Amino acid sequence: MSNIPTDPPSLSHLDESGQVRMVDVSGKTPSRRTAIAEGLVRMSATAYKLLSGHENAKGEVLNTARVAGVLAAKRCAELIPLCHGLPLSFVGVEFFPDDATHSIAIKTTCRTDHTTGVEMEAMMACSVAALTIYDMCKAADKGIVLEHIRLRYKSGGKSGEWHND
Repeated sequence: MSNIPTDPPSLSHLDESGQVRMVDVSGKTPSRRTAIAEGLVRMSATAYKLLSGHENAKGEVLNTARVAGVLAAKRCAELIPLCHGLPLSFVGVEFFPDDATHSIAIKTTCRTDHTTGVEMEAMMACSVAALTIYDMCKAADKGIVLEHIRLRYKSGGKSGEWHND
């Protein structure tokens, strides 16, 4: 169930005069926080067949993408200028190949016990895992499409649970 905000929406990374700022989380209470992101990689039947056709080929591509996603979550604050560096307690990257649509769905989960959420880390993990699949398959199909990368769920902190169904 989604929370209904009581305050009017605002951009937390802008101060009262409209200047960019990092959000001060020093006064917040640490809590268990979880975020789940998802995305989809669509490719041609030819590329998907090549990815799936060799012994362990899909496993190698997806294992490489899994490691890339974990590393991306851990380095999120280095790439997104106003993100806080977080002690991640878990990063999970799952893949769901669909032979009928020549696509691979990606689901990433990040957890921390901290004063700010892990939404950006989950989205970064999903994006970089998708980009890694593209990189490893682009020789067979430069038209691979990465789509629908989005936050599906978050919990913890002042705003509690949020679902994007």
